[in-house]
Formats: sequence, structure tokens, C-alpha cells
Amino acid sequence: MMDIKSKFLDEILNCLNVEWKPLGKVLVRTKGTQITAAKMKELHKDNAPLKIFAGGKTVAYFNFEDIPEKDINREPSIIVKSRGVIEFEYYDQPFSHKNEMWSYHTQDKNVEVKYVYYFLKCNEDYFQKIGSKMQMPQISTPDTEKYLIPIPPLPIQQKIVDILDKFTELTAELTAEFTARKQQYEYYRDELLTFGDDVEWKTLDDISLKVSSGGTPLSTREDYYGGEIPWLRTQEVRFAEIFNTDIKITKLGLNESSAKWIPSNCVIVAISGATAGRSAINKIPLTTNQHCCNLEINPKYANYKYVYYWVVKEYEQLKSLGQGARCDLNSGIIKKYPIPIPSLDEQARIVEILDKFDVLTNSITEGLPREIELRQQQYEYYRDLLLSFPKHEEAK
Repeated sequence: MMDIKSKFLDEILNCLNVEWKPLGKVLVRTKGTQITAAKMKELHKDNAPLKIFAGGKTVAYFNFEDIPEKDINREPSIIVKSRGVIEFEYYDQPFSHKNEMWSYHTQDKNVEVKYVYYFLKCNEDYFQKIGSKMQMPQISTPDTEKYLIPIPPLPIQQKIVDILDKFTELTAELTAEFTARKQQYEYYRDELLTFGDDVEWKTLDDISLKVSSGGTPLSTREDYYGGEIPWLRTQEVRFAEIFNTDIKITKLGLNESSAKWIPSNCVIVAISGATAGRSAINKIPLTTNQHCCNLEINPKYANYKYVYYWVVKEYEQLKSLGQGARCDLNSGIIKKYPIPIPSLDEQARIVEILDKFDVLTNSITEGLPREIELRQQQYEYYRDLLLSFPKHEEAK
């Protein structure tokens, strides 16, 4: 836990010399470059020095000579992603962006541009609400130009940036560690689940006592919902163990639909559209909708957790078997999918090793993901606290 001394905080929070100014009066707005998505794709070169932003997570890398010099911004700036995904990004290397976006930098020695970035990031939801009024979410330059920004003395701005930078760096380090651990886990998982010719291969149907799907009680019948029977939808199938469901159904809803109980420790594979191929294990008896393929594993042949780890490993391959416009899977595809079956002792050994990695990488209560979540919460708490200056009347 990062220690921020109370005296240090008091100095910032009790600062009375704060001016509220329109963003357009505080920073300098710059335009981007006129370029199409096709041209960006054509000019992109891996590891080229000039980053081009196109909104959302889309970026490309160019050589400096690929666009006009006047369109290259060399100042540390706030990039306004104004369409689709509305957000702010800080960047301190040479860059440009598509001309429907804009960016801000400072020419005022009393304004720290990264401080303004943190304030805008803290209030990002305000701009997202404005943008949501349009069919395609978007904001315009007056939305940012007129937005009032609190400007305390420069030393206070710099202290705030220093604090928030430290939180950001810590989260980035933890995220990098998590990514490395996950890659390590996937490497060992793939190694452990790679077999030679000496292992027997079966289908998922061969090793299952039962393969079933569920059903959805009629949504217009209120008396079918709000009961005590857990009912699983595919959006809740997220490569994890399931201990509860978002929605519960009644006995009447169960009896008058195709939904049916499945026992604990089934391997559940989503077969619908965007979720197709994702898998989970139910740790409680529950019911599912019709877009879940539920494998009740025969313990004589396979350890259910071993089967789960195999299905997780095969996610991309399974997903590629989807059919139709939505790339749906079906129970026939799942049942025919091959799986190597080593001895039960070997399966148990593999499960024991992968369980240990799983705690470090995927658990929501243990390991690095939980640590990252806590650091992000801590960062947001201090960010909101440090940037909560008394509102200017016009800003209320």
C-alpha cells in the first residue's frame, strides 16, 4: 500500500489559490492529419517511430516522411478520442492522429499538461454521457473547449502528477508481471497437454456420462423468474469456476421450459456467437440456457478438471469451428472434439500443477489479479480525492 503522508495531502487539498478556466483557454488545441483507414493500413510499418492514433485502441506506426511535417505533434499532449470509444490518452512522443480527433498541449509554463490529463480522465464519464446522446457516440470540440478545469499553483499540479504517476507505474508493473505469469502458465499448460503417440485419444462424447444443453423460460412470464434455482447464461461462461449465477428461475419456470438441472463439476462450453468456445466449471448444481453445452464427465475415463484445462487450451481451435453468420458451435461439434486421455494418475498430476498456476493468474481473490484490482481502486480513490477542488460556480 503506497503511503501518502497526511501533511502532504493537506497541502494539496487545502489549496485555496485555484482558478477555474475553460480548457480551450488553458491548453492549445491541435488538429490531426487527413488519412483513411486504408491508407493507414498501407503505410503502417512495425517498429516505425511515429505513432498514429485512429480512435479506440486502433493505432498505426509510420516513418516521419509518410505524413506532412505540419501534422506531426512533438509536444507531450492529451489526445481526445472523440468518436465511438470516448476517452483521453496522454502521449509524450511524436505522434499524429486522424483529423476527426484533436489533441491538446501547453504553451503556458504555469500549466502541467499531464495534470490536466488526470483531471479529464477523472471526469471521462461526463464526456461519455454527452457522447451517448448521439447514434454514434461522439463529442465535438466545444464540449472540451468550454469544459472548466481547476488550475492550482504549478507546484501543486506537479505533486498531484507525481503521486498519480507512481500509482500508474505500480499498476503497470503488476500488470506486466501478470502478463508474464500468464504467458508462463500458458507455456507450461501447453507443454503438459502435448502428448506423443503413446496416449489414447477419445472424443469428448466418449468420456462423458451425459452431454446436454438447457433452455430459457419464457421471458414474458414473471412467475418464471426470481426463484431460487441458479440459471446460467453464456455471458457468465468466462474460463472460471462458477459458484453463483446472475439470474435465478422458479420451479415453474424449470418445469415449463427446456431448462434442466446439471450436477456440480460439469465442463460447460458456450456455443453461441461471441461467447462460442469459452468454457467454465460449475461448482454448484445449476440449470443453463440452450446456448451452453454441458459435459458431465465420466470419472472412470477422465478427471473433469483435466478435461476443462484441455478445453481451455483448445479455445481458439474450437472457436474456429463455428458455423453460419454468427459462428455458432453446436453439441455435435463439441461431442466429436478429440481429447488425449493419459492415465488418471497423470491427469491428476497435470491438474495439480495447473491449479497452482491458475491461482496466480486467474483467481479473483488470490494472486496478481486481485493485487492489480486493489491498486486500481487505490489509484482511483486518491485521483478523485486529489482532484476534488471546490467547484467553481459555473462548473457545478
